Amino acid sequence: MIPLDTPWIYLFNLLPRLVTPGQLPPECDIDFYRGIHDDLAQFSDDELRAHFRNHGIQEGRIGSPAAHRAGFLATIPDGDCLEIGPFTKPALRGARVKYLDVLDRIGLLERAAQHGYPLETAVDIDFVSPTGRLEVVPDRSFDVVFSSHCIEHQPDLVRHLSDIERVLRPGGAYFLIVPDKRYCFDQSLDCSDLDQIIAAYNERRTVHTKEAVVRHYAYTTHSHSIRHWCGDHEDPHKDKRAERLRGAEKRYADVAGAYLDVHAWQFTPSSFREILKRLRRTGLTNLKPERVYETVWGQLEFMAVLRKATWSDKLNPFR
Repeated sequence: MIPLDTPWIYLFNLLPRLVTPGQLPPECDIDFYRGIHDDLAQFSDDELRAHFRNHGIQEGRIGSPAAHRAGFLATIPDGDCLEIGPFTKPALRGARVKYLDVLDRIGLLERAAQHGYPLETAVDIDFVSPTGRLEVVPDRSFDVVFSSHCIEHQPDLVRHLSDIERVLRPGGAYFLIVPDKRYCFDQSLDCSDLDQIIAAYNERRTVHTKEAVVRHYAYTTHSHSIRHWCGDHEDPHKDKRAERLRGAEKRYADVAGAYLDVHAWQFTPSSFREILKRLRRTGLTNLKPERVYETVWGQLEFMAVLRKATWSDKLNPFR
Protein backbone atom coordinates (compact mmCIF):
# COMPACT_ATOMS: atom_id res chain seq x y z
CA MET A 1 0.00 0.00 0.00
CA ILE A 2 1.39 3.40 -0.97
CA PRO A 3 1.51 5.88 1.96
CA LEU A 4 -0.42 9.09 1.56
CA ASP A 5 2.17 11.40 3.02
CA THR A 6 5.82 11.76 3.95
CA PRO A 7 7.21 10.63 7.32
CA TRP A 8 8.33 14.18 8.21
CA ILE A 9 5.23 16.11 7.20
CA TYR A 10 4.91 17.81 10.61
CA LEU A 11 8.62 18.58 10.72
CA PHE A 12 8.44 20.56 7.47
CA ASN A 13 6.33 23.26 9.12
CA LEU A 14 9.03 23.74 11.76
CA LEU A 15 11.97 24.03 9.36
CA PRO A 16 11.83 27.85 8.99
CA ARG A 17 12.57 28.09 12.72
CA LEU A 18 15.75 26.06 12.29
CA VAL A 19 17.44 28.33 9.73
CA THR A 20 18.63 31.92 9.60
CA PRO A 21 18.13 34.23 6.60
CA GLY A 22 21.40 34.62 4.74
CA GLN A 23 22.98 31.50 6.27
CA LEU A 24 22.97 28.32 4.21
CA PRO A 25 23.06 25.08 6.22
CA PRO A 26 25.38 22.35 4.92
CA GLU A 27 23.96 19.85 2.46
CA CYS A 28 24.35 17.33 5.25
CA ASP A 29 23.87 19.17 8.54
CA ILE A 30 25.36 16.71 11.04
CA ASP A 31 23.56 17.90 14.17
CA PHE A 32 20.24 18.12 12.33
CA TYR A 33 20.70 14.69 10.72
CA ARG A 34 21.51 13.09 14.06
CA GLY A 35 18.64 14.82 15.84
CA ILE A 36 15.97 13.95 13.27
CA HIS A 37 16.80 10.27 12.81
CA ASP A 38 16.63 8.37 16.11
CA ASP A 39 18.41 5.32 14.72
CA LEU A 40 21.51 7.45 14.07
CA ALA A 41 21.71 9.10 17.50
CA GLN A 42 24.87 7.23 18.54
CA PHE A 43 26.76 7.76 15.28
CA SER A 44 29.92 9.87 15.24
CA ASP A 45 30.14 12.85 12.89
CA ASP A 46 32.21 10.88 10.38
CA GLU A 47 29.81 7.94 10.57
CA LEU A 48 26.87 10.27 9.96
CA ARG A 49 28.50 11.79 6.88
CA ALA A 50 29.24 8.32 5.53
CA HIS A 51 25.71 7.15 6.30
CA PHE A 52 24.15 10.10 4.49
CA ARG A 53 26.41 9.62 1.48
CA ASN A 54 25.99 5.83 1.27
CA HIS A 55 22.42 5.34 2.50
CA GLY A 56 20.60 8.51 3.48
CA ILE A 57 20.51 10.10 0.04
CA GLN A 58 19.11 6.97 -1.58
CA GLU A 59 16.57 6.52 1.22
CA GLY A 60 15.47 10.14 0.90
CA ARG A 61 16.33 11.00 4.50
CA ILE A 62 16.18 14.71 5.13
CA GLY A 63 19.75 15.80 5.79
CA SER A 64 19.38 19.55 6.16
CA PRO A 65 16.66 21.99 7.22
CA ALA A 66 17.13 23.69 3.83
CA ALA A 67 16.51 20.48 1.85
CA HIS A 68 12.75 21.13 1.87
CA ARG A 69 11.21 24.25 0.35
CA ALA A 70 9.80 25.44 3.70
CA GLY A 71 13.25 25.73 5.23
CA PHE A 72 14.94 26.70 1.99
CA LEU A 73 12.79 29.78 1.41
CA ALA A 74 13.55 30.93 4.95
CA THR A 75 17.30 30.99 4.19
CA ILE A 76 16.92 33.64 1.47
CA PRO A 77 18.71 36.75 2.75
CA ASP A 78 17.25 40.19 3.14
CA GLY A 79 18.01 42.32 0.11
CA ASP A 80 16.70 43.24 -3.30
CA CYS A 81 15.15 40.08 -4.73
CA LEU A 82 13.70 39.14 -8.11
CA GLU A 83 11.24 36.24 -8.31
CA ILE A 84 10.92 34.76 -11.79
CA GLY A 85 7.56 33.32 -12.78
CA PRO A 86 5.42 33.82 -9.68
CA PHE A 87 2.21 33.36 -11.72
CA THR A 88 -0.58 34.09 -9.21
CA LYS A 89 1.09 32.44 -6.21
CA PRO A 90 4.47 34.01 -5.44
CA ALA A 91 6.81 32.28 -3.01
CA LEU A 92 8.35 35.54 -1.79
CA ARG A 93 6.79 38.67 -0.37
CA GLY A 94 8.12 41.98 0.84
CA ALA A 95 8.87 45.56 -0.04
CA ARG A 96 12.20 44.61 -1.66
CA VAL A 97 10.81 41.79 -3.82
CA LYS A 98 10.13 42.39 -7.52
CA TYR A 99 8.46 39.99 -9.94
CA LEU A 100 9.05 38.98 -13.57
CA ASP A 101 6.58 36.99 -15.65
CA VAL A 102 5.44 36.56 -19.25
CA LEU A 103 2.16 38.43 -18.63
CA ASP A 104 1.07 41.33 -16.48
CA ARG A 105 -1.20 40.82 -13.47
CA ILE A 106 -4.41 41.03 -15.49
CA GLY A 107 -3.13 38.56 -18.06
CA LEU A 108 -2.01 36.13 -15.35
CA LEU A 109 -5.38 36.37 -13.61
CA GLU A 110 -7.17 35.56 -16.87
CA ARG A 111 -4.93 32.56 -17.46
CA ALA A 112 -5.29 31.39 -13.85
CA ALA A 113 -9.09 31.58 -14.08
CA GLN A 114 -9.03 29.39 -17.19
CA HIS A 115 -7.04 26.69 -15.37
CA GLY A 116 -8.57 26.92 -11.92
CA TYR A 117 -5.53 28.40 -10.19
CA PRO A 118 -5.82 30.73 -7.18
CA LEU A 119 -6.62 34.36 -7.89
CA GLU A 120 -6.50 36.03 -4.49
CA THR A 121 -2.70 35.79 -4.10
CA ALA A 122 -1.79 37.47 -7.40
CA VAL A 123 0.71 40.33 -7.32
CA ASP A 124 1.61 43.20 -9.62
CA ILE A 125 4.31 42.20 -12.10
CA ASP A 126 7.23 44.63 -12.18
CA PHE A 127 8.92 43.22 -15.28
CA VAL A 128 6.78 41.81 -18.10
CA SER A 129 8.78 39.70 -20.55
CA PRO A 130 6.71 37.76 -23.13
CA THR A 131 9.73 35.56 -23.89
CA GLY A 132 10.63 34.98 -20.25
CA ARG A 133 14.08 36.43 -20.86
CA LEU A 134 15.57 39.00 -18.50
CA GLU A 135 16.48 41.76 -20.98
CA VAL A 136 13.95 44.05 -19.29
CA VAL A 137 15.83 43.83 -15.98
CA PRO A 138 18.70 46.30 -15.38
CA ASP A 139 22.25 45.07 -14.83
CA ARG A 140 23.39 44.31 -11.28
CA SER A 141 20.04 45.30 -9.81
CA PHE A 142 19.42 42.39 -7.43
CA ASP A 143 21.12 40.61 -4.55
CA VAL A 144 19.01 37.49 -5.03
CA VAL A 145 17.14 35.90 -7.92
CA PHE A 146 14.65 33.14 -7.12
CA SER A 147 12.78 30.71 -9.35
CA SER A 148 10.71 27.60 -8.73
CA HIS A 149 10.27 24.98 -11.46
CA CYS A 150 11.53 27.45 -14.04
CA ILE A 151 15.05 26.47 -15.08
CA GLU A 152 13.96 23.19 -16.69
CA HIS A 153 11.76 25.16 -19.12
CA GLN A 154 14.58 27.30 -20.52
CA PRO A 155 15.25 26.47 -24.21
CA ASP A 156 18.80 27.83 -23.81
CA LEU A 157 20.05 27.04 -20.31
CA VAL A 158 23.43 28.76 -20.73
CA ARG A 159 21.85 32.01 -21.87
CA HIS A 160 19.43 31.89 -18.95
CA LEU A 161 22.33 31.54 -16.53
CA SER A 162 24.11 34.40 -18.29
CA ASP A 163 21.01 36.57 -17.83
CA ILE A 164 20.89 35.68 -14.14
CA GLU A 165 24.56 36.51 -13.70
CA ARG A 166 24.08 39.87 -15.40
CA VAL A 167 21.24 41.04 -13.12
CA LEU A 168 22.95 39.85 -9.92
CA ARG A 169 25.20 42.13 -7.96
CA PRO A 170 28.70 40.91 -7.03
CA GLY A 171 28.38 38.05 -4.55
CA GLY A 172 24.68 37.67 -5.32
CA ALA A 173 22.95 34.30 -5.49
CA TYR A 174 20.41 32.43 -7.57
CA PHE A 175 18.08 30.36 -5.35
CA LEU A 176 16.32 27.61 -7.30
CA ILE A 177 13.75 24.93 -6.70
CA VAL A 178 14.17 22.29 -9.42
CA PRO A 179 12.07 19.21 -10.21
CA ASP A 180 13.91 15.94 -9.65
CA LYS A 181 13.20 13.99 -12.81
CA ARG A 182 13.13 10.69 -10.88
CA TYR A 183 9.98 11.65 -8.96
CA CYS A 184 7.87 13.60 -11.44
CA PHE A 185 6.42 12.93 -14.90
CA ASP A 186 9.94 12.99 -16.39
CA GLN A 187 10.87 9.78 -14.55
CA SER A 188 11.44 7.64 -17.65
CA LEU A 189 13.51 10.28 -19.45
CA ASP A 190 17.30 10.41 -19.33
CA CYS A 191 19.11 13.15 -17.46
CA SER A 192 20.21 15.99 -19.69
CA ASP A 193 23.88 15.99 -20.61
CA LEU A 194 26.37 18.77 -21.22
CA ASP A 195 26.54 18.23 -24.99
CA GLN A 196 22.78 18.82 -25.31
CA ILE A 197 23.01 22.00 -23.26
CA ILE A 198 25.94 23.34 -25.27
CA ALA A 199 24.13 22.50 -28.53
CA ALA A 200 21.14 24.58 -27.40
CA TYR A 201 23.50 27.46 -26.62
CA ASN A 202 25.28 27.24 -29.98
CA GLU A 203 21.92 27.17 -31.78
CA ARG A 204 20.70 30.14 -29.70
CA ARG A 205 17.40 28.39 -29.08
CA THR A 206 14.42 30.48 -28.10
CA VAL A 207 11.79 27.75 -28.46
CA HIS A 208 11.76 24.05 -27.68
CA THR A 209 12.80 21.42 -30.18
CA LYS A 210 10.39 18.94 -31.72
CA GLU A 211 12.22 16.22 -29.78
CA ALA A 212 11.49 17.95 -26.46
CA VAL A 213 7.82 18.41 -27.36
CA VAL A 214 7.45 14.75 -28.37
CA ARG A 215 9.21 13.59 -25.19
CA HIS A 216 6.90 15.67 -23.04
CA TYR A 217 3.60 14.69 -24.61
CA ALA A 218 4.31 11.09 -25.57
CA TYR A 219 6.86 9.64 -23.14
CA THR A 220 6.20 11.16 -19.73
CA THR A 221 4.34 9.37 -16.94
CA HIS A 222 2.41 10.35 -13.81
CA SER A 223 3.67 12.99 -11.38
CA HIS A 224 2.65 11.41 -8.06
CA SER A 225 5.91 11.76 -6.16
CA ILE A 226 5.17 9.28 -3.37
CA ARG A 227 4.25 6.59 -5.90
CA HIS A 228 7.58 7.19 -7.61
CA TRP A 229 9.43 6.94 -4.29
CA CYS A 230 7.64 3.61 -3.73
CA GLY A 231 8.81 2.34 -7.13
CA ASP A 232 5.56 2.77 -9.06
CA HIS A 233 6.63 4.55 -12.24
CA GLU A 234 4.13 3.01 -14.64
CA ASP A 235 2.72 5.32 -17.27
CA PRO A 236 -1.08 5.28 -16.80
CA HIS A 237 -1.55 6.13 -20.48
CA LYS A 238 1.04 3.83 -22.02
CA ASP A 239 -1.63 2.11 -24.12
CA LYS A 240 -2.20 5.44 -25.90
CA ARG A 241 1.43 5.96 -26.92
CA ALA A 242 0.76 6.04 -30.68
CA GLU A 243 -2.10 8.50 -30.20
CA ARG A 244 0.08 10.67 -27.97
CA LEU A 245 2.87 10.67 -30.53
CA ARG A 246 0.51 11.88 -33.22
CA GLY A 247 -0.88 14.50 -30.87
CA ALA A 248 2.60 15.75 -29.98
CA GLU A 249 3.59 16.10 -33.62
CA LYS A 250 0.35 17.97 -34.35
CA ARG A 251 0.89 20.35 -31.43
CA TYR A 252 4.39 21.09 -32.66
CA ALA A 253 3.18 21.68 -36.21
CA ASP A 254 0.24 23.84 -35.11
CA VAL A 255 2.38 26.38 -33.22
CA ALA A 256 4.45 26.90 -36.40
CA GLY A 257 7.69 27.73 -34.66
CA ALA A 258 6.16 29.60 -31.72
CA TYR A 259 6.92 28.76 -28.09
CA LEU A 260 5.26 25.65 -26.67
CA ASP A 261 5.86 25.20 -22.94
CA VAL A 262 7.51 21.88 -22.04
CA HIS A 263 10.51 20.70 -20.05
CA ALA A 264 13.72 21.11 -22.01
CA TRP A 265 15.95 19.62 -19.31
CA GLN A 266 15.82 16.81 -16.79
CA PHE A 267 17.96 16.83 -13.64
CA THR A 268 18.71 15.03 -10.42
CA PRO A 269 20.67 16.79 -7.66
CA SER A 270 23.90 15.04 -8.64
CA SER A 271 23.47 15.62 -12.38
CA PHE A 272 22.58 19.29 -11.82
CA ARG A 273 25.64 19.82 -9.64
CA GLU A 274 27.91 18.20 -12.22
CA ILE A 275 26.42 20.15 -15.14
CA LEU A 276 26.98 23.46 -13.34
CA LYS A 277 30.54 22.55 -12.41
CA ARG A 278 31.36 21.61 -15.98
CA LEU A 279 29.70 24.71 -17.44
CA ARG A 280 31.82 26.81 -15.12
CA ARG A 281 35.02 24.97 -16.04
CA THR A 282 34.33 25.53 -19.73
CA GLY A 283 33.78 29.24 -19.11
CA LEU A 284 30.09 29.20 -20.03
CA THR A 285 28.94 30.51 -16.65
CA ASN A 286 30.38 32.27 -13.64
CA LEU A 287 27.68 30.90 -11.37
CA LYS A 288 29.05 28.22 -9.08
CA PRO A 289 26.94 25.64 -7.21
CA GLU A 290 27.24 26.65 -3.56
CA ARG A 291 24.57 24.23 -2.34
CA VAL A 292 22.64 21.46 -4.04
CA TYR A 293 20.45 19.77 -1.45
CA GLU A 294 19.32 16.19 -1.93
CA THR A 295 15.67 15.38 -2.62
CA VAL A 296 13.65 14.45 0.45
CA TRP A 297 11.50 11.31 0.52
CA GLY A 298 8.06 11.92 -0.91
CA GLN A 299 9.06 15.16 -2.63
CA LEU A 300 9.59 15.75 -6.36
CA GLU A 301 11.97 18.71 -6.14
CA PHE A 302 15.38 19.70 -4.85
CA MET A 303 16.85 23.00 -3.72
CA ALA A 304 20.00 24.66 -5.07
CA VAL A 305 21.92 27.90 -4.66
CA LEU A 306 24.24 29.24 -7.37
CA ARG A 307 26.61 32.01 -6.32
CA LYS A 308 27.94 34.69 -8.66
CA ALA A 309 31.68 34.11 -8.71
CA THR A 310 34.12 36.68 -7.38
CA TRP A 311 37.28 37.67 -9.25
CA SER A 312 39.32 35.18 -7.23
CA ASP A 313 36.80 32.45 -8.06
CA LYS A 314 37.11 33.25 -11.76
CA LEU A 315 40.87 32.78 -11.56
CA ASN A 316 40.31 29.27 -10.25
CA PRO A 317 37.14 27.79 -11.80
CA PHE A 318 37.96 24.34 -10.38
CA ARG A 319 37.51 25.56 -6.83
